[in-house]
Amino acid sequence: MQTKTKKLGTLTLVGTLLAGTCLLSAPAKADTAAGEAAFKAKCAGCHGADGKGKEAMKTTDMAAAEVQKMSDADLSKTISEGKPPKMPAYKTLTPDQVKDLVSYIRSLKK
Repeated sequence: MQTKTKKLGTLTLVGTLLAGTCLLSAPAKADTAAGEAAFKAKCAGCHGADGKGKEAMKTTDMAAAEVQKMSDADLSKTISEGKPPKMPAYKTLTPDQVKDLVSYIRSLKK
């Protein structure tokens, strides 16, 4: 009986450690709602509130295939480093904020 209890305790401990490891190592998911808020604050002035771009400014439609086919890394780089001479670099955004923006841009896909 004592052996069974020890085995059960060991299995419980191992299961708990495995579950904790999986939860802590899972990558953080992007927050599309936070990305939308950041987009409206930082990007909508040039790209429009709907992300369709502004003809007068000749800005990019974020739902366009050329944007949507970009990798997340390329979109993140463009957000962080800008696109001179028109688009400023947003170096003050955290990596998570950039990830949220990319998630929101992905949600605009046609």
